[in-house]
Amino acid sequence: MEIWKLWLEGFVVVLVFMSLIWLWSVKLKNAGIVDPFWGLGFVVVAIWYAYRINLNEVHQWILLAMVAIWGLRLFIYLFIRNYGKEEDYRYQQFRRNYGEKRYWWFSFFQVFMLQGVLLAFISISVLGGLFPSQTGHPFWFIISMILWFVGFVFEAGGDFQMARFKADPGNAGKVMDKGFWRYTRHPNYFGDTMVWWAYAFMGVYNGYWWAVAGAILMTWLIVRISGVAMLEKNLKSRRQGYDEYIKRTSAFFPWFPSKSKKSV
Repeated sequence: MEIWKLWLEGFVVVLVFMSLIWLWSVKLKNAGIVDPFWGLGFVVVAIWYAYRINLNEVHQWILLAMVAIWGLRLFIYLFIRNYGKEEDYRYQQFRRNYGEKRYWWFSFFQVFMLQGVLLAFISISVLGGLFPSQTGHPFWFIISMILWFVGFVFEAGGDFQMARFKADPGNAGKVMDKGFWRYTRHPNYFGDTMVWWAYAFMGVYNGYWWAVAGAILMTWLIVRISGVAMLEKNLKSRRQGYDEYIKRTSAFFPWFPSKSKKSV
């Protein structure tokens, strides 16, 4: 099968998957359920790619396991964190802006289809790594494995540390600056980015340089759009002492905290 035809199949699978989640969100009146299913969507499309390709190389199975572990961990973490809570403030604001009576169908395009399209495009990094190898230079395989391990530790470890911090009522309104959060203000986002570059470099290992496009898009979204930039703006107004935290802690890449220089 031609690789781009397979990608188009994955595109359809993703849109169907997101449509089903949207129907559930309408019943619950909670568009925020899309958040945990973002990670699971990559697992679904990766399984579809693997099924259609009929994997027979070790590195293909390794990549599929990497995607499954990352995606299922993210899904479970966000599902448990959000379960039983009201709709996220972002979607509540959208409801107020567009009106309750029409937001149920507006959210289909604004939230679920938009994320579905992004998910499908980003998944080309996974597709490049799963498709049969053309070159197989070991350097890129080793880099991929190192990046995934580092990224997964930072993302999962950062989430775990933040969950424990928030579970203590005494930390309400305070800034988390321990553990991974001492060296970067966003260890989870840094880790997520490294994981996606790991997938991209597995595609490069296969000889598909275009696989980096998915990692580039994911990095841009995390750093400039829906991740670091959005959260920083919100935290400055909600966390006392966050300005001081910004001055001493690296914004993205882990580094030793500074007492005098503003981080970049």
